[in-house]
Amino acid sequence: MDTAPTRDPGQLTFRDAAEADVPALVDLVQSAYRGDASRAGWTTEAAILEGQRTDPEEVRGVIEAPGSRLLMVERDGALVACCQLEHRRDTAYFGMFAVRPAEQGAGLGKVIIAEAERAARETWGVRSMQMTVISVREELIAWYERRGYRRTGKLTPFPYGDERFGIPQRDDLAFELLVKDLTEG
Repeated sequence: MDTAPTRDPGQLTFRDAAEADVPALVDLVQSAYRGDASRAGWTTEAAILEGQRTDPEEVRGVIEAPGSRLLMVERDGALVACCQLEHRRDTAYFGMFAVRPAEQGAGLGKVIIAEAERAARETWGVRSMQMTVISVREELIAWYERRGYRRTGKLTPFPYGDERFGIPQRDDLAFELLVKDLTEG
């Protein structure tokens, strides 16, 4: 959603998450995607999914997994965003991207994804970044396309019946793979 002019995101600090950060990260991800609080931002999934978006075990798993980083983004010591980076041979997977709803729509996401791409290239020497997005999230997919990601048409079924991923409110959900070449420009 690029409708608002990009404002200076302020002094941001990026750091790897630790065990002590798990509760704050779960709260951040939940607030960005599910429930009434998420409706303050434009990335909400509240109309298509209810229930949890993540839990402490999943966040802890991302932090502890080999070849995985969960980047925390802070401004003035306060957590404002996070994203997962996972090394997969010559590519990196980008996931668990969450920005506080009140911070969305002002350019912070652009800064964070650019930093994530830079970190993946420099840390692992990867050639591309991949992510999966719920295929019905057209506005979100369009936002990623404006950042250079392309739709692949490769779909993975949504895990209906597994409430760890939420409670679907419609029957046409799937994950679409998006890819960006990090060797260009």
